[in-house]
Amino acid sequence: MAEGYLQGPVLVIGTGLLGTSAALGLRSAGLEVGLRDASPTAQRIAVDMGAGFVAPRGTDFAPALVVVATPPDVTPGIVAEALAEFPEAVVIDLASVKGSVIDVLKANDDVAEADLARYVGCHPMAGREKSGPAAARGALFTASPWVVVPHEGSTSHAVKTAKSVGLDLGASITVMDAKTHDAAVALVSHFPQIASSLLASRLLNASASSLALAGNGLRDTTRIAASDPKLWIQILAHNATELIPILEGLQSDLDRLLATLRDPFASGAALDLAELMTEGNQGQARIPGKHGAPPQSFATVSVIVNDEPGQVAQLLTDMGEAGINMEDLRMEHSAGYEVGLVEIQVLPGRRDELVSVLTGLDWKVVQ
Repeated sequence: MAEGYLQGPVLVIGTGLLGTSAALGLRSAGLEVGLRDASPTAQRIAVDMGAGFVAPRGTDFAPALVVVATPPDVTPGIVAEALAEFPEAVVIDLASVKGSVIDVLKANDDVAEADLARYVGCHPMAGREKSGPAAARGALFTASPWVVVPHEGSTSHAVKTAKSVGLDLGASITVMDAKTHDAAVALVSHFPQIASSLLASRLLNASASSLALAGNGLRDTTRIAASDPKLWIQILAHNATELIPILEGLQSDLDRLLATLRDPFASGAALDLAELMTEGNQGQARIPGKHGAPPQSFATVSVIVNDEPGQVAQLLTDMGEAGINMEDLRMEHSAGYEVGLVEIQVLPGRRDELVSVLTGLDWKVVQ
């Protein structure tokens, strides 16, 4: 992709988390960005954050690119309106389900084939459990996949523009057709949301004493359960066809597990439980590692830190001064104590060196 291929001005329609983040990122790339949102409040917050200006209507404002970042149920209609209003612009959308968008557009008699050629679907595989423009970050898409989903009529210019948006936002580009994309995100994005929400719902009637025992395992697996229900109702409905086989597979596994647990000491029960857990090990091992590289095993060094400002920063500074790179970090607070446990992952060959360095600096390393 030629540097500087993407030209402004850009119009971002929808100033929620994704739209405002995209606008902030494109502004940082030096592009002029106009904003529109059905909510005056959301639009005003995005403007106040520096994401762009309120795009005028009925004037000579003529964007070269329109980014539609609206909820899935209204995305096809807004894409169609943008294609009609701006006959020279490339139009992309950021909806997380692509098949339903292109199907509705193709069925719309008011969208000419020549206009539809200027449309390309996109899906940034980035987000937060928080929603709205106030949660937006210009670096939200950095190092995340940016899926470009052209249809058979998309022009090469439109596809190149869609790729360039992702590159300007610091993302890595992947190209898929709509069917492949929707099946993939059903498994790696939409199904995890369902699993997290269902797990978190089991906590509704849990006692306070039980929840006091919760550690990082529960927090990790329920983090995305805090996501916006209004958005996810739409996503799940629009991708139901791809989700159903996955959920049926889970249902089969749960039935198998329940049958085994009803008689856990029967002949073959231990083997069945071991197979279920091992299949999980094998699946988890297939998740790509850092920067999309093959999964890699790291060594963990656990350090007790006081719950006070600057402790973790100093710990990481000491690691940096020793020339040891942190591959990943997790932190768990200790219930009832003003301390936390920081788990640092490093390359296996650097573990003993890190333990020696930190011990020498009087850090409380858990051996």
